[in-house]
Amino acid sequence: MRSPRAPRPTAAPWMGPVLVAAGVYNLLWGAAVVLLPVGWTVGWTGVEVGNPAFWRCLGMVVGVYGVGYLCAARDPLRHWPIVLVGFLGKLLGPIGFLWGALRGELPWAMGVHNLGNDLIWWVPFAVILYRAADRHAFGSQTFGDGPPTERSWPEAAAAVVDQRGESLASHLHRGPVLLLAVRHSGCVYCRAELADLARNRRRIESAGVRPAILTMSDAETAAKRAARAGLDDLPRFSDPHRTVYRALGLGRGTARELFSPTVWAKGLAPFLKHGLGRMDGDGFQMGGAFLLSENGVLTSHVARNAADAPDLPALAQAP
Repeated sequence: MRSPRAPRPTAAPWMGPVLVAAGVYNLLWGAAVVLLPVGWTVGWTGVEVGNPAFWRCLGMVVGVYGVGYLCAARDPLRHWPIVLVGFLGKLLGPIGFLWGALRGELPWAMGVHNLGNDLIWWVPFAVILYRAADRHAFGSQTFGDGPPTERSWPEAAAAVVDQRGESLASHLHRGPVLLLAVRHSGCVYCRAELADLARNRRRIESAGVRPAILTMSDAETAAKRAARAGLDDLPRFSDPHRTVYRALGLGRGTARELFSPTVWAKGLAPFLKHGLGRMDGDGFQMGGAFLLSENGVLTSHVARNAADAPDLPALAQAP
């Protein structure tokens, strides 16, 4: 897990040259299809050329993408929308080819175009988009671009207050609290965790533990989010500066922790059931659940990845 004090993400030295290479490739491919006989550039793969004007138009579209990549190469992370549009085209192109080939509408030999046009660019374009999303999330934080001010756990617990103005430290003075630290409000896994908290609330409270919610959202967004889950009466603590997150040892996730195939696979069911919302706060922040007392953390579940949900009743029963 990356340190929350990591410097602002910047573009790697290879990103600009990769986009220049992609731009030159697209310009050359597009120019070849437009200026040379279509039979030489496309027909050799076995596809029926049909109307050459169609292919020339396609070549011009591909060439325009090349111009976009050359422009984005000057600052890949700033011009990420161009990279995103290109990435989507390079992702959907092979899917369309497979669809046509499996239906017998396109010859398999035509797939050679997908190698240079699409497949070899998947990884570098995806990494650029990941780094751009990381920088955007970092820059959107209320603490700005400098290193955040760290607080000890007692200081953090005393500083953060719930919707009624009562500090977390005050809650802990009255007894143990099971604090569910969720990520941004659009996170499908977080929505599932709140639903799980609603289902198990009585079991948690029967163990003599009071549940509460920690979020990066502002008070209004957090209220709507809790009401949607039927938890609007629970204490909820808005921590946009992530002071409590850091005091509890929760950092920012890596690409594997946020975007691995396992994470995506586990996200399908929560997405279908709970939907996806707008991201607020730091989309790279990791979550967890903590059984807290006046003396500190009794037991905890620090998420290993975005889809790693805590067993809330088991945490509440822990000695």
